[in-house]
Amino acid sequence: MIPEVTGFSKLNKQQKIDWLVSNHFKHTKKAEQVLYTYWNTDKQLQQLHDEFAENTLSNFYLPFSIAPNFTINNKRYTIPMSIEESSVVAAASNAAKFWNKRGGFTAKVIDTQKIGQVHFSFIGDTTKLVTFFNSVKPKLINSIQPIEANMKKRGGGLLDIELRNKTGDIPNYYQLHCTFETVDAMGANFINTCLEKFAEVLQLKALEWDAFTTSEKEIEIIMSILSNYVPDCIVRAEVFCNVKDLPNTSEISSKAYAEKFIRAVTIAEKEPFRAVTHNKGIMNGIDAVVIATGNDFRAIEAGAHAYAAKNGSYSSLTHAYIKNNIFTYYIEIPLAVGTIGGLTSLHPMVKLALELLNKPNAKQLMEIIAVAGLAQNFGAINSLITTGIQKGHMKMHLLNILNQCNATAEEKQQIVQYFTKNTVTHSEVIKQLELLRS
Repeated sequence: MIPEVTGFSKLNKQQKIDWLVSNHFKHTKKAEQVLYTYWNTDKQLQQLHDEFAENTLSNFYLPFSIAPNFTINNKRYTIPMSIEESSVVAAASNAAKFWNKRGGFTAKVIDTQKIGQVHFSFIGDTTKLVTFFNSVKPKLINSIQPIEANMKKRGGGLLDIELRNKTGDIPNYYQLHCTFETVDAMGANFINTCLEKFAEVLQLKALEWDAFTTSEKEIEIIMSILSNYVPDCIVRAEVFCNVKDLPNTSEISSKAYAEKFIRAVTIAEKEPFRAVTHNKGIMNGIDAVVIATGNDFRAIEAGAHAYAAKNGSYSSLTHAYIKNNIFTYYIEIPLAVGTIGGLTSLHPMVKLALELLNKPNAKQLMEIIAVAGLAQNFGAINSLITTGIQKGHMKMHLLNILNQCNATAEEKQQIVQYFTKNTVTHSEVIKQLELLRS
């Protein structure tokens, strides 16, 4: 049994590694070497990475790739993507090239409101609570003036506070539902600091409110926290072209291609089992850019999937239709991202990624990320309705299989050449590698 350890966070890095390898690995030297291999040789840079999290022992690398040739709102972009799935960057790049010839992508931020809530219990007369809230609301707003001073200078701050009665869901449960504009910051720390001040003032003023009975004065704050569901922080990205400008081959006409594409999207709109995989493909593109630009992909994922279920059933985030012989394909998605604060000013690769994008503001980054998701989804559906998903995916996966088999450079060259004209499967790669070696 692994022994319990106390005061682990107070140990230095070497002591942490010694405890880890001695209690978890048979080959301690090999485990140590793996950890050391991924240390940055620049001690100052390594210390910076160590301080991003708790109990850090080493670094975990993801590939930093680029997808060139994106035209968004008539501007050309090279998009940074950090992801380990081999076919994602290729699919996005191919989609960018495809739509470049058809006018490129358009994108527009619809709104940028973010939400935070103070959750509390109140046992008493709801009418009195409403009167109390209306009276105390100006005091709540004034209480955060020092907190939001810098945010206001940038054009952001608190937008509104509402009292919401949720007793129909949970007895005695109410919320302060607060909306914010955080401009170019993601704003989590700002919002949470404001919410905690609201909770403090709400509780204090309730004790002083003469109209409350003794029990009513005892408002219980349950928690104060921002929401990662941001249905009013929305961006739309789309592409469109004449139906005749879609792929037209001996196997499928442009009109048939458009109809099949729309049918594939409609299935994802109606069938949750398909929708989950469909949206996962969208998030392949989105997460890759979110990670590369130092934003919180877990928050983006949670908000996107909640939005996909906003009508009561989980559905596609993308949509397609034909009107007046024009094929239109679009995505609307909530994206709460920032280009200042957090890792954006600390992580060297994040700073590089943002510079690569010409230092976008938060709205521009929302547009770029949404386009990456739309492009990725287009690439996936295009493969599904034509050659099938595995042909392109397995070719991109080929080198991973060869690396798993410890193939030499010469073996890789010959095997890759063989599969330029043959279908890649794991078993076939193993077979050809064994034939080559024999």
